[in-house]
Amino acid sequence: MTPEEHNKYLAWAHLAHGGFQVLIMAFMMLMFGLMFGLVGSRPGGDGPPAAFFLVFMVFALVFNLIFALPSFIAAYGFLKRKSWAKTAGIIGGVMAAMNFPIGTEVCVYTFWFLFSDPGKVLYDQPSYALPPGPPLWAVEGAAQRTKEYTSRKPPEWR
Repeated sequence: MTPEEHNKYLAWAHLAHGGFQVLIMAFMMLMFGLMFGLVGSRPGGDGPPAAFFLVFMVFALVFNLIFALPSFIAAYGFLKRKSWAKTAGIIGGVMAAMNFPIGTEVCVYTFWFLFSDPGKVLYDQPSYALPPGPPLWAVEGAAQRTKEYTSRKPPEWR
């Protein structure tokens, strides 16, 4: 396969991982919403307060977004071939590695591609530096400016 094909498949893998995380998040929100509805509607009303469920749902939402958002950002960078896609892919891969087994597979594929030769060809751009200056012998008057070092005796202080 060509590096461009690997890049496209890697973007789709990150999109799938992020989508799976969003699906899990939606399932959790539905589950906790139903639990709150069932527990809160009991006669006697001795269930936990609504604020507890609200805080827990916000915590679950933020926690799942922390895992899903880097994958979406990396997928966008890979699809658009952005210069920062390699960095976003590494971050997305590390975050995905914590979700076994799908996220671990995405992480391994991301690292294999980005650190292999096809990934380096696609994403490692040469850094441009200033050209070296002219050699010292070619500069006019350089011979007069260079002095040979001679050691001198230190002065007598006593």
